[in-house]
Amino acid sequence: MPDAIKYILDANIFIEAKNRYYAFNLCPGFWDSLLHHKTMGNLESIDRVRKELLECKDNLATWSKKAACLFSSTNSELVRTAYRDIIQWVQSQERFFDAAKSRFADDPDAWVIAYAKANNAIVVTQEASAPKSRKDVKIPDVCNHFNIKWTDTFDMLQKLGVVFYWKTS
Repeated sequence: MPDAIKYILDANIFIEAKNRYYAFNLCPGFWDSLLHHKTMGNLESIDRVRKELLECKDNLATWSKKAACLFSSTNSELVRTAYRDIIQWVQSQERFFDAAKSRFADDPDAWVIAYAKANNAIVVTQEASAPKSRKDVKIPDVCNHFNIKWTDTFDMLQKLGVVFYWKTS
């Protein structure tokens, strides 16, 4: 994978993986692969996502504490500027209900996009584009407006060459 490509993971990547297809006891390789690819410089998430995960007070929170290196700071002028641009655009969109705009501004999603924009990275999310949505501001739609690439977990894993093997107990 070229050095220029980096993936920034949204909170739902971790939450859905834990709750559905990559539970810790089912597929520990998923979690190991995240840490491995962080050390390789291929992916990361952000501090605000980690804060959200720690609030869950479950095995994902425990893992997030141990995997602190995976979560980078959003405290940079480039990220703050990107965040302001994103929020200004969302606020200017009449199609979104005010509650949707407010939720988006308070949620780590806007910061994930801002971090990706500031670092020329690809956002990884399980959200689907919903350009006609009024109730929710969707990550893919904001990314599309700002020409930020986005993908899902499975595409990222394939591009990184991650393979999980079955073993007998």
